[in-house]
Amino acid sequence: MKKTWFSAVLICTLGLCLRLAFFVGPAQAGAGPFPGPRDKCPVCGMFIAKYPEWTASIQFGDGSHVFFDGVKDMLKFYLTPQKYGSRTDRSSMGTIRVKDYYSLEMIDGRNAYYVIGSDVLGPMGKELIPFARQTDAAEFLRDHRGRRILRFNNLDNVILQQLELH
Repeated sequence: MKKTWFSAVLICTLGLCLRLAFFVGPAQAGAGPFPGPRDKCPVCGMFIAKYPEWTASIQFGDGSHVFFDGVKDMLKFYLTPQKYGSRTDRSSMGTIRVKDYYSLEMIDGRNAYYVIGSDVLGPMGKELIPFARQTDAAEFLRDHRGRRILRFNNLDNVILQQLELH
């Protein structure tokens, strides 16, 4: 009786694992790692895990990561890392990940489309809103009174200043 019960539990467990693997699928390539409950944004000091829908990260050449509570703080760090205690410069920064506003999936921050000047606020107020697709960014711009859509290579300190003024 014990052997039959154990076999049934084992088969059910394996079946559940296979079903989860089928429905969930493989993890998104490059999606992690994710911030832990004690990780703080190096720019503002806020706990990142409290704002999972706004998470951004930079991976360095040595494999280490730094996490942010939004794109705006990630960009501040990216533009002036030494100001926030980093001993590295932009040349050692590898992968940049941001959360697509609609899908909430981590996407390549260097290839994202960013809407600025919208009526949507992030954890630190006015925010750059990232999208994987330009069509989504354009729809968001119309729906949320955004000012413009920019690519990563167009983001600089002037854009950050404009964001704070409007």
